[in-house]
Amino acid sequence: MARNLPWVLLIIVVSCLVSTLEASEGDSDPLYKSCVDQCQKTGCVGDTCFQHCKFSADGKAIDGPWYMQEPLYLRWKQWDCQSDCQYECMMTREEERKRNGERPTKYFGKWPLKHVYGIQEPVSVAFSALDLAMQFQGWVSYFILVYYKLPLQPNRKTYYEYNGIVHIYAIIVMNSLFWSSICHSRDVELTERLDYSSATVLAGFSLILAILRSFSIQDQSVKIMVTAPILAVVATHILYLNFYNLDEGLHWKVIFGIGGIELVVWGLWAALTSHPSKWKLRAFLISSILTLCLRMFDFPPYKGYIDAHALWRGAGIPLSYLWWSFVCDDAVFRTTVNLKKSK
Repeated sequence: MARNLPWVLLIIVVSCLVSTLEASEGDSDPLYKSCVDQCQKTGCVGDTCFQHCKFSADGKAIDGPWYMQEPLYLRWKQWDCQSDCQYECMMTREEERKRNGERPTKYFGKWPLKHVYGIQEPVSVAFSALDLAMQFQGWVSYFILVYYKLPLQPNRKTYYEYNGIVHIYAIIVMNSLFWSSICHSRDVELTERLDYSSATVLAGFSLILAILRSFSIQDQSVKIMVTAPILAVVATHILYLNFYNLDEGLHWKVIFGIGGIELVVWGLWAALTSHPSKWKLRAFLISSILTLCLRMFDFPPYKGYIDAHALWRGAGIPLSYLWWSFVCDDAVFRTTVNLKKSK
């Protein structure tokens, strides 16, 4: 069974992708479009009015004096006029659909989520921040382990040969989670570019880490041969997103493609290795696939706040703990092996 692990993982991934649900686009609804157009002209949706819709882009008043603007400590929650109109019309239209017994629908490819103090996806932001904290805690625990609890070489370097790449991985994954939190707070073009770019770097570097560790690659020339094509793909994709077309569909295809290869590499190694903590890696891989299925099994947000993406972010918190637990065990295992060789 263990030897078939990578193929089992691959089958689960494909099954999850096939089960993805599609939803119609609410932004094509004539009632919604009419509401947005009217809001941009009047600055109001029903009894809700947006004061900043009555001011030009340079902040000059159109039909009122400057002192009618809200103070800065209140204006930070605002988006621009168009975005606020789209959000209010979306929520108003969804209330109408709910009264008519209709199912929720997506707007611009995303489910209608309620904002909290201007935060677009509050639950996803909270889970991303907690995952970031868990990654940082795991990195600190690893740092204390290799530098203060395990023996060091005479030159003060660690016996764990993958120490450097693990530190780089920690920085990259925390950077990705940081920009994920920012993007979930305000999903605008700039934050989306930063989120997609950092996620691409994380996917590529995770694959490099998987290959180097699984195949125990130590030779520098072989490392370059492995990393160069992966970095080329990562750089090309980032340049394409930022300077040609910010294509979300293509982005996720690239991420899932790289991630699928990484899972197969780790799965093969976890199936064949005699590592004392191989069960942790197997548990991590299987749990990662199940959480991926959760991400792909799209459903309308519960109470307007919790959707599949938010639950996927939340599921990543215990996975981060399990990952760093394996990394620490691997550091102990390799240090013990290399220490015996040095004697």
